[in-house]
Amino acid sequence: MNPIHSPFPATRFRRLRQSAALRDLVQENRLSVKDLIWPVFVTDVPGADVEVPSMPGVVRRTVDGVVRAAEEAARLGIPAICLFPYTDPALKTETCEEAWSPGNLSNRAVRAIKARVPEIAVMTDIALDPYNANGHDGIVRDGVILNDETIEALVKMALAQAEAGADILGPSDMMDGRIGAMRNALEAAGHKDVTILSYAAKYASAFYGPFRDAVGASGALKGDKKTYQMNPGNADEALRLVARDIAEGADMVMVKPGMPYLDIARAVKETFGVPTFAYQVSGEYAMLKGAMLQGWVKEEVVLESLMAFRRAGCDGVLTYFAPEAARALRG
Repeated sequence: MNPIHSPFPATRFRRLRQSAALRDLVQENRLSVKDLIWPVFVTDVPGADVEVPSMPGVVRRTVDGVVRAAEEAARLGIPAICLFPYTDPALKTETCEEAWSPGNLSNRAVRAIKARVPEIAVMTDIALDPYNANGHDGIVRDGVILNDETIEALVKMALAQAEAGADILGPSDMMDGRIGAMRNALEAAGHKDVTILSYAAKYASAFYGPFRDAVGASGALKGDKKTYQMNPGNADEALRLVARDIAEGADMVMVKPGMPYLDIARAVKETFGVPTFAYQVSGEYAMLKGAMLQGWVKEEVVLESLMAFRRAGCDGVLTYFAPEAARALRG
């Protein structure tokens, strides 16, 4: 685009900023409650409904509490809720069988939400870290995260979540080939309408710390996740990964984290034109919320930060601020 305009004073950009009406008429991007997905944490470990210390205002909820959250989301007009389980440490093993148990915490929560709030879209997480004694997203043997063996486990996990009634599956593991394997298995099992929102460009980021506290993976993690999550210095690789996941059957793709990687979100949207999402992750939330609580920034930073995703080309955003943003937008 090569904008042409007359020199001053024929062109005065401030003319279009003179009133709220004029500003509304020429606004290029808009943020709606329909752009939001609300991530929530579910647990049946004692201590539910208590704040996550590193995420002020965010709590782990019982299954009943998650159902109430889904009801709140529906009242606010938030179209989707995303579940992350805080698993009882006694259920965590090196082989992660609890991940695909039909009666595990996440699957019970999906069924409970769909029974009470069928209109809300329920998204689930597909990765082994909430169930893994090693804290990793994949199966570990002799200190190595195994790709192909992990895919077998993730496929079983995907099928169990689809059977429970999940609308959107969110593979966040970053194993090679997992989207194609899941898509084929879903088709073969008759789950042809289940949507995959792939974490296609997920970086090995320092912004995930509070999330790992929230799901109880921080203490369990041995080593780091740099052999499967992306190098923060890479951009071209992100486009290759997105292309691969689309080719394997992903319906939507995600960039994670969000604000530090808006350049990647923009490149993905412009290159592929597919539904593109970003995750305003726990570290982003903690920084903004902490500054708000200290009085260092005003609450308006929430909507401003979310508008950045829309301006970068994102069709939607996962954010812990979803209820606050929805109330502000409705107000």
